[in-house]
Amino acid sequence: MRQSCIDDVLVDMWTHDPFSAHKDANGNIYARGSQDMKCVGIQYIEAVKRLKSNNIQLKRTIHMSFMPDEEIGGTDGMKKFVRTEDFRKLNVGFALDEGIASPTEEFLLYNNERSVWKMTVHCPGTPGHGSLLLNDTAGEKLRVIIDRFMDFRQKEKEKLLSNPKFTIGDVTTINLTMLMGGVEPNVVPPELEVTFDVRLALDVDHNKFQTTLETWCAEAGPGTTITFISQDPKVPTTAVDDTNPWWRAFKKETDALGLKLKPLIFPGGTDCRYIREVGIPALGFSPMNNTPVLLHDHDEFLNEKVFLKGIEIYQRIIPTIANV
Repeated sequence: MRQSCIDDVLVDMWTHDPFSAHKDANGNIYARGSQDMKCVGIQYIEAVKRLKSNNIQLKRTIHMSFMPDEEIGGTDGMKKFVRTEDFRKLNVGFALDEGIASPTEEFLLYNNERSVWKMTVHCPGTPGHGSLLLNDTAGEKLRVIIDRFMDFRQKEKEKLLSNPKFTIGDVTTINLTMLMGGVEPNVVPPELEVTFDVRLALDVDHNKFQTTLETWCAEAGPGTTITFISQDPKVPTTAVDDTNPWWRAFKKETDALGLKLKPLIFPGGTDCRYIREVGIPALGFSPMNNTPVLLHDHDEFLNEKVFLKGIEIYQRIIPTIANV
């Protein structure tokens, strides 16, 4: 069901109806969510179905979870679920979650992700008529805040560009996503607000960054405050070396399959972070190589051969991990 005018606009941008799962002559399946994440969900189900059909007996139990709110932060889904008695009783030892398509022969593998801090900065000030030069206005404070955030952003861009080994997951990203305030063109508003999406790199000290934010607010002027929409803590990185038996099993099977793995830090936010936060090792992996990255994009597609190969990959990986 197309639920909003946004969906209708997106439909107009697609070569094929994004809800039709159209397959072209090259075997490319065009569908909203074909890369993110209908593919992996279906591949999990089909791989487990084949294992059961072949009467494969495993040492450990396989649980598949489908959460409804990962795209909006997972705060009412996995974040709460991992702290319930029901989850504890599952006795989870290891988890697999999503990755991203790779345009090359390599398969991308993620063993941690940046901490998501989304925040709104409130800039109160002296209201009045637009013909005056009032002191301590919201606009003056807003200017300071935007400058501080954007200066930091520019330094991170330079850091990313200066090191060819870095990917986006290795640096802190800052993006201004919303501006709010004002009632009339000739009225100086009593408050302006600006929202930022910040993803903290693994090497960032959270306490120091919090102090930096407080310093910026003080520099902007009295009354400038921050409301956090999300403020993820640091979570343990899942080891991808011989100290981790789950990784050894995973790597053994992918080597046997001839897969070229490239471990990275995930650039976005997945439910994996909540699993790692409670001390459970987890890897993000989607078996999609030789595929352009089109998640959330127009004409998102996945080739049928890549999709079917992914089922075979999971059919090999899952029992190997489950028999650790």
